[in-house]
Amino acid sequence: MVSAQIHIASKEILTALESVSDPEIPVLTVMDLGVVRRVEVVDGLVEVDLTPTYSGCPAMDTMAADITTALNKIGYEVKMKLVMSPAWTTDWISQEGRRKLEEYGVAAPMSEELDLQALMGGKRIVKCTHCQSVNTKMISQFGSTACKALFQCEDCLEPFDYFKCLK
Repeated sequence: MVSAQIHIASKEILTALESVSDPEIPVLTVMDLGVVRRVEVVDGLVEVDLTPTYSGCPAMDTMAADITTALNKIGYEVKMKLVMSPAWTTDWISQEGRRKLEEYGVAAPMSEELDLQALMGGKRIVKCTHCQSVNTKMISQFGSTACKALFQCEDCLEPFDYFKCLK
């Protein structure tokens, strides 16, 4: 897994960023998701580099506004910068974020190879988030958002989203 860790000198700024949720998956913070790439305080101005999960992600404007609001509340002016390269990857989701996804009912992304086997080859390797069975099948390449696929467990019969691996 590629490390997405960044150094944030101020605990107060880190705490503010950790309070900002992803509008599409509210149990994840922008820090869990790994979209915050750089945070630097320059003459009292907080510069934040944000990388979208994919180039057309509709949640980026909301995330940027929510980050700005959170940092304004603790007295900082904010300069947001959208950074497209390197492209975001699901490897940047933190371990805590992966745990939160599973608890929320969204199967966390697997490796690129396993992802292809599950989505294209029909292999039964995506674990049901309800009963943990791998007796699951893909219902649709697209789930509640474009970055997820819809699966169903054939043991407990519950549907669930799988967060696709993005590289």
